Amino acid sequence: MFESLANLVVYRGLAFDPESHFGAALHFFVMDVTKIFVMLILIIYIMGLCRAFLSPERVREYVRNRPDWQARGMAVTLGAVTPFCYCSSVPLFIGFVEAGIPLGVTFSFLIASPMINEVAAVILVGILGWKLALLYILAGLIVAWFGGIVMQRFKPERWVEEYVWKIQMGQVAAPEQDGSLKGRHCYAASEVKEIVGRIWKWVVVGIGIGALFHGFVPESWVSEHLASGRWYDVPTAVLVGIPLYSNATGIIPVAEAMLTKGVAIGTTLALMMSVAALSLPEMLILRKVIKWQALALFASVLGIAFILVGWVFNLIT
Repeated sequence: MFESLANLVVYRGLAFDPESHFGAALHFFVMDVTKIFVMLILIIYIMGLCRAFLSPERVREYVRNRPDWQARGMAVTLGAVTPFCYCSSVPLFIGFVEAGIPLGVTFSFLIASPMINEVAAVILVGILGWKLALLYILAGLIVAWFGGIVMQRFKPERWVEEYVWKIQMGQVAAPEQDGSLKGRHCYAASEVKEIVGRIWKWVVVGIGIGALFHGFVPESWVSEHLASGRWYDVPTAVLVGIPLYSNATGIIPVAEAMLTKGVAIGTTLALMMSVAALSLPEMLILRKVIKWQALALFASVLGIAFILVGWVFNLIT
């Protein structure tokens, strides 16, 4: 359906040549914009209905006072199923610290939250297939679990900004949610408006990059730089992702274009993870809460983990 619409708009309506670079890029752009935004709106609305009563305060209380392994499992799971980016994860991070939850657990949440969510999973299945979607989700869960454990070994509590420890819990009461069907609908609709309003430009940028990559980047360049099979393809992909800013949803079109150019699955996964959880803008947001020592450790742990994931998946696939 989406491809037919793109054919109608680009090749018939605008009369672009399917063999031209610009025509191929514009076709990719139109098809993915319609596909991704339809899926975004539907999935966010459906999950909003189910999440009408889920607030950061409820998430924090759900994890509080649990054994370390159980709290970590809950934190990773909650990070995977909640659509929090770093902007909303940082206040939750503060709440975790105030509640006395080990920082290793909070870092597991911070890794899982931007990398994995139900919206990205559904879109990954729709665009790249269930196998690659499953690989990405499993890799993200593993990195979130063990990345938090590694962080905890370094006792990062000493590198939390002083003001975080001084914030008192429970001073601001959370607004009550309307439990009626109309209230849930309004909440779900507001979730669509808020989340799509926050990320739409990054999704469009991601699709635009993917379209340019698809239409203009020669396969020979890709083969030489990212699909050559050399050991440094994966580290290069991780480094390329650091200056970019997107989320797991916005980077999917770029990953799709890379795969069509012959880039290996592991290299593509490494780039996706780097952009979603290791980008420079997100690190600067996190710097408001933790000091440079913890931030450098966090970035190093993630970078090494993403490189290892990329190498392993390139080896097995």
